[in-house]
Amino acid sequence: MSDVEMQNGDDLPYDPDQDPEEKRALRREYREIHKNMEDFRQNLKDCTIDNLSDAVKRTDKAFHKVKNTAEATLDSSVLLQLTASHAQMARSLKSGSGAFDIDDYIAKLVTFMGGHKLDNQNPDDSDADDALLDAPLEWDQIGRRALAKSRRVPVVGFMLGPLSIEQKKRAPVKRAKFEKNKADERKPQEIREEDISRSVNETTKNVVTLETILSEVGPINLFKFVINPQSFAQSVENMFYLSFLIRDGKAALHTDEEGAPSIFACAQPDDKDYAAGLRKRQIVFELDMATWKRAIEIFNITEPAIPTRASAKTKIGNKWYG
Repeated sequence: MSDVEMQNGDDLPYDPDQDPEEKRALRREYREIHKNMEDFRQNLKDCTIDNLSDAVKRTDKAFHKVKNTAEATLDSSVLLQLTASHAQMARSLKSGSGAFDIDDYIAKLVTFMGGHKLDNQNPDDSDADDALLDAPLEWDQIGRRALAKSRRVPVVGFMLGPLSIEQKKRAPVKRAKFEKNKADERKPQEIREEDISRSVNETTKNVVTLETILSEVGPINLFKFVINPQSFAQSVENMFYLSFLIRDGKAALHTDEEGAPSIFACAQPDDKDYAAGLRKRQIVFELDMATWKRAIEIFNITEPAIPTRASAKTKIGNKWYG
């Protein structure tokens, strides 16, 4: 920086070391102007040109003290608000004295062409109205006045108003009539309570069957017991029913030294057994199609230990659903 710039350092617009009290006073001034402009915009009828002019002068005076970006931002915000207020006031201005009164113009035109006003007549006298309407107007007088201004024949293309506007007609919307064919109508099947055949709870029945079979065969490999080589779905069902026996403590799962799981029936434990340290354990066993085929191949399962069950069916009305 040159010596001249150092000497004129006080005139620089940016001064990070500006007096804090001066900055606070400047911000209060901008906020007060901003608040006044908000009040003017809410009550635009009470706002005058002098109010806006005073706000501009105050903003211009405050801007000479701006030396930091924060105060410059406030100045920009106030300036934008002043501009919006000026535009809003300009849009609301109306020149009432120079407005064109079409009714007054027609009344004077009728009088000029020989018509008469109804001011001194009885408004309820319908005969007087009819007589006035039947009296011809002297259009020649207005024609001679028009010739003094222009000898050009006015055509429809130069007229404004209803003659220059093409009336838009709304096209009727044609809607196709939908006709219902009663022959194609279908009603939902009505089901009554007596039509539904109530069956015995299949889950409870099959759990009891598995408990009986397991008690008869004794300890057996888990896969040889639940796998049905003829049906993958029933193999999954057998695993599901077996889980109830294990949950109730009527069956136990044991894994030997080689990792092969075996299942056997046992006496259901009581509170004394749990008090002595017996604990239940839950495991998640995955049985997919690949495991099912692999178990049949490894353990050479040809006949199911649990007989194949018939598919359950439910009768609703006169139809059976499997």
